[in-house]
Amino acid sequence: MLKNFSRSIRLERILHKEIAIIIQRRLRDPRLNFLITILEVKLSSDLSYAKIFFTCLNYQDNNRIKLILNILQKAEGFIRSLINKNLLLRVIPKLCFIHDTSYIAGIFVSNLINKIKFK
Repeated sequence: MLKNFSRSIRLERILHKEIAIIIQRRLRDPRLNFLITILEVKLSSDLSYAKIFFTCLNYQDNNRIKLILNILQKAEGFIRSLINKNLLLRVIPKLCFIHDTSYIAGIFVSNLINKIKFK
């Protein structure tokens, strides 16, 4: 039985991969010298806007996160131009980067559960 994949879901997966590669290999800002993980990409229904949820696994300092967010927002045009070269879409979605803390919160809760379990 074939699964039903819509175009937006396929495009979200492709954008997720492309943006992760661009941030890892093409952004040459020395302030981005640590691990940025793209967790999820959500496209609007008309495919013109994309929310990119990311986390920084090494840092939990709010000032550092704001700096990273500012760098990524300023690099939006560069990232969009590279996406356009690689994917050849008619409309390249506008990118909105959002720091996602759910992964770090999940690790914290998991550690608390493990402490209780082994007491």
